Amino acid sequence: MIDSLNGEVLTIGLDHAVIECSGVGYRFLATPQTLGGLVRGETRRVMTSMVVKDDGVTLYGFGDNESREMFHKLQTVTGLGPKLAIAALSVFEPGELSTHIANGDAKKVQTIPGVGKKMAERMILELKDKVEAMLPAQSPNGVGAGTAAKPATTYASEQVVEALVGLGFPERTAQSVVDQLTTDQPDLDASALLRQALTHLGKK
Repeated sequence: MIDSLNGEVLTIGLDHAVIECSGVGYRFLATPQTLGGLVRGETRRVMTSMVVKDDGVTLYGFGDNESREMFHKLQTVTGLGPKLAIAALSVFEPGELSTHIANGDAKKVQTIPGVGKKMAERMILELKDKVEAMLPAQSPNGVGAGTAAKPATTYASEQVVEALVGLGFPERTAQSVVDQLTTDQPDLDASALLRQALTHLGKK
């Protein structure tokens, strides 16, 4: 079992990266958020989960233990496999997804690609009691503990620009695209903003 990788980042793709450890390059699938924290040529550590199936072995990478734990919890849902689990984490941070599940918000859960009404309801039913420990801490005024008073749009923009630069896009280009998207759609959260930015940049 490969629990983590720590080494030089060789390549970064839109859905995967390769990290070299002791002369061996390990390819793993990951979310845009995790990939955005990697920089080619620099040493990085990622937490991993190995999925073994009849058709092969696939390695998944995560920037933190919380994301990996949610990846494992998601796969306890009947009929939900690793591909759908990684799709869920590409749309929501673990705390966000936990909140939607705990609140029984099926419409939010259905925004995950590949998740229909029945699967969303099943996720809520089977995970509601399992995600309590992953819910964001709340301060007395209702804001997550440790969260700065920075506007959500500004914070999301900074996160997405950093992620795009990590994926190899020029900072000026990334900033321009993100600024335009946040102007046109100010209510986008970081995950949705990153997806739309990648779609837009892919057309250039």
